[in-house]
Amino acid sequence: MPSVVKINVLTVPAEQREVLEQRFASRAGAVEGSDGFEWFELLRPLEGTDQYLVYTRWRSEEDFQNWMSGSMKAAHGGGGAEGSAGGPASGAAGGERPKPAATGSTLWSFEVVQQASPK
Repeated sequence: MPSVVKINVLTVPAEQREVLEQRFASRAGAVEGSDGFEWFELLRPLEGTDQYLVYTRWRSEEDFQNWMSGSMKAAHGGGGAEGSAGGPASGAAGGERPKPAATGSTLWSFEVVQQASPK
């Protein structure tokens, strides 16, 4: 069965880039132990766009959905895609959630049909 790739496209204003990157860095390791997880990358735009790409690769759609309904919700204080842009709820003072760093989020889904690695 081929792997599944999920790309969360986050629209991030220039003044929020550092905030977004710090929030992802502060929860490093949060997804790595999830069943079926294969790969993660946070991709920063270099030119012409304000959209970050959050690339994750999963053994199956079921593994991704299990993570979304369990571990991811817990890590983001019950939030969905906006939670990943907003960061962990525990980082807010007084128990309030911090303001999201992203102004929009779109989830793309792909099935891996070809791949290559160094020889």
